[in-house]
Amino acid sequence: MPAPSRPSPPPLQVDTARVVQAGVVLWALALGVLLVLGDRVDTVWTWTCVAAIALAGLGLLIMRRQGQR
Repeated sequence: MPAPSRPSPPPLQVDTARVVQAGVVLWALALGVLLVLGDRVDTVWTWTCVAAIALAGLGLLIMRRQGQR
């Protein structure tokens, strides 16, 4: 493997909890749109939004427990 021509940049400092919270907001908005549309959309999409919100909540709990708030 050839040597890299430049050194790798340092990793970015990212607040992962804020990223997850932003994702939850987007999934909640999508769920709201799907609930307004009602029977015009497949229920799989509604349950996908519900599952994403639940998994994100679980992820936030795990991050809090590990001290990554």
